[in-house]
Amino acid sequence: MATVQTLSGETFEPGLPQRLLKIAGEIREAGGRAYLVGGWVRDAMLGGNCRDYDIEVYDMEQDDLIAILSKFGRCNLIGKAFGVIHLAMKGESLDFSFPRTESKVGYGHRGFVVKTDARLTFKEAALRRDFTINAMGMELPDLTLCDPYNGVEDLKAGLLRHVGPAFAEDSLRILRGVQFASRFKLKLAPETVEMCRTLSLDDLSIERLFEEFKKWLLKPGKPSLGLRAFLDIKLDEYFPEIRPLSLNGAADDSSWETLGEFLNNLSAVQDLSDEERMVLMFAGLLAGNASAASDEKSCEEAVLKFLARITNEIKLVRGVPLLLKNAFRYEPDESIPRDSEIRRLSVELSGLRLYIAFLQSNTLYAEETRNTYAQAFRVRAEELGVYEKAPTAYLTGKMLMDLGVKPGKQMGELIKKSFELQLDGEIADADAAQSWARERLQ
Repeated sequence: MATVQTLSGETFEPGLPQRLLKIAGEIREAGGRAYLVGGWVRDAMLGGNCRDYDIEVYDMEQDDLIAILSKFGRCNLIGKAFGVIHLAMKGESLDFSFPRTESKVGYGHRGFVVKTDARLTFKEAALRRDFTINAMGMELPDLTLCDPYNGVEDLKAGLLRHVGPAFAEDSLRILRGVQFASRFKLKLAPETVEMCRTLSLDDLSIERLFEEFKKWLLKPGKPSLGLRAFLDIKLDEYFPEIRPLSLNGAADDSSWETLGEFLNNLSAVQDLSDEERMVLMFAGLLAGNASAASDEKSCEEAVLKFLARITNEIKLVRGVPLLLKNAFRYEPDESIPRDSEIRRLSVELSGLRLYIAFLQSNTLYAEETRNTYAQAFRVRAEELGVYEKAPTAYLTGKMLMDLGVKPGKQMGELIKKSFELQLDGEIADADAAQSWARERLQ
C-alpha cells in the first residue's frame, strides 16, 4: 500500500478504497493517469484522512474512462461540459473528472465557459484552482506528489496564497480565504490580500455567502485567524455589522483580538447540536453590537441586517438577536441573579445552556472571574431545573377543567398568573398550583 509523508515528516498509510486503487491501475494500463486532487491531498499532507475522493484523469478519452468505471459500479455523467463522472459503488462514491480550463464571460458564479482537455498538463489544469494548498495532486496508485505551485512550502510557512490571476474570476474565493485561514491556521499572503481587496461580493447569492461563513465559524479550526484574514481584506467595511468586542464602545485594535479570542473560546464549547453551535457562533461574531450598542433596538437592527444579507435560517434570525439581547444583562464580577430572574431568563431563552456558554467564553472579563461566575450560574440553574430547558407551567388546562373551569379567558388568566407565581418561587409543584387555583375559584 502506498504511503504519504506529511509536513511533520511522519509517514502514514491513508485509507484508500481498494476499488479506487484497482481503477487507477486499469487507467494506467490503458495509457492514462489518475490524480487525487484538492482537499484530499491537502489533508493528507497535514496528516489527516479525507473521505472525499476527487480524481482527475489525464491522457484518456471519456468513453474509454467510462468503459473502465462501468466494471466497478454505476456511472452517472453529471455534466458533459464539465466532464464529471460520478461512480456509485456499494458503500462509496467517487467523482472522476477531466482537466479543464475556465474562462469568465458573464456575471456571477455561473458566468464561466468550461473546456475539458485530457491533454492538458497537471500544471496547466491546476492554474484554475484557488489556492496553492488546493492545487496539489497525488498520482495513483503510488501517491506521487505533484505540486507545481509550491503548496507544500506554503503550508509549511503557514501561508494561504492564490495560484494565479484566475483567482479573481470568482469572488467567493475571498470568503474561502477567510474560512481556510481559520480551518488550517494560515495567514493570507500579502499579494493575496491585495488581490482580494480588488474584488466585490456583490454578485454572490446569500446561499453561497452563508456556506462560507458557516465553514469559518463551525468547522474545527481557529476562528480568530479567519477574523484576521477578514480584517486584512477589509471585509469589515463590507459587513460593518461585524464590530470589535469592547465595553461601552471604546474599541481599538485590541478589541478585534478580544473578539477573535471570544470566537476561539466559543468554538471549543462541547456537547452542542449543530443548530445550537450555529446560534452560539453567529451570536459571538456579532457580539460587538451588543457590547457597544446604546440600546437594545439598535443592536437588534444591526444583527438582523447582517443576517438578512447572508441567510433566511429561522433559528438564526430568532435565536441570535435573542441571545445578544440578554448577553450583557449580568456582569460576571457581580453575584448571580435571583432565582426568579434565572427562571425568567430560561423561559425567554428556552434554557440556559447557550447563555452560560456565552458567559464563560466572554473575553471582556478575566478568565477566572467569568469561569467562577458561569459555574455558579450553571449550578443554580441546574438546581432549579432550568439549565437544559425552560420551566413549564405546573397548572394545566386539564387540571382547571377538572375543577370546572371551561376553556377560555379565565383559564388562560389563571394559568398565566400561576406561572408567574411559579417563576417567583411561590408555587413549588403541581399540587401547590392546583391548590392555589382551587382557592381562587372558591
